[in-house]
Amino acid sequence: MTDRLPHMLRADAQDNRDRVLEAARALFAERGIDVTMRQIARHADVGPATLYRRFPTKQMLVDEAFEYELRSCRGIVDDGCADTDPWRGFCSVIERISMLNVRNQGFVDAFMSANPEIDTFAAHRASLLRMLAELARRAQAAGGLRRDFVIDDLVLVLLAGRGLSSMPPSSREAAARRFAILAIDAFRESSANGDLTRIPRLVF
Repeated sequence: MTDRLPHMLRADAQDNRDRVLEAARALFAERGIDVTMRQIARHADVGPATLYRRFPTKQMLVDEAFEYELRSCRGIVDDGCADTDPWRGFCSVIERISMLNVRNQGFVDAFMSANPEIDTFAAHRASLLRMLAELARRAQAAGGLRRDFVIDDLVLVLLAGRGLSSMPPSSREAAARRFAILAIDAFRESSANGDLTRIPRLVF
C-alpha cells in the first residue's frame, strides 16, 4: 500500500499537468495570449494552487504550450532557406506560416509580442528573422523578390494575418491560403509595382 501511494500521487500530478497544458493550448489558440491563469485553471478543472505548482509562472506555461508550434515554425523557415530556388523557398515560408498561424492565435500573439512578461520567444524571433532576411536577399538576387522589400514588410504581413483568427473556424484555412497568395503577389518583382521606398517604414 505504501509503495502504491507515491505512484498514485505521481499519476494524479501528471494528470493535472496534462489537463492544464491541454486547457492552455485550447484557450490560447481560441482567445489569444491574454487568457488568464485563473481561466486556464477553471477550464482544466483544477485549483489555482495546483496550476501554480505545475507552472509557477505564465511564461513557463506559454513556453511548454507552444513548444510544438515553435518547432514547426523553425522547421518551415529551415525548409524555405534550404530550397535551391530562394524565391520558391520564400513563398513556401509565407504560405506555410500563414497556415500555421491561422490555427493558433495565441502562438502568433506570443511570438510577435513585445510584452516583457512573455519574452522567451524574442531570441527565437530574432534568429528566424535573420534567416529570413538572408533568404530574402538571395530571392532578390535571383530576381523573384522585389528589390525594395525589407524584412519589416514580412513582419507587417504576419501581424496583419492575425486578423484571420476572428473569422469562423470553417473559413480560416481558405482565407489564410488566399491571404498568402495576395502577399506573395505583392512581394513579387514586377515593373508594375509601386516604389515602397517612398512609403514611411514601420519599425518593429
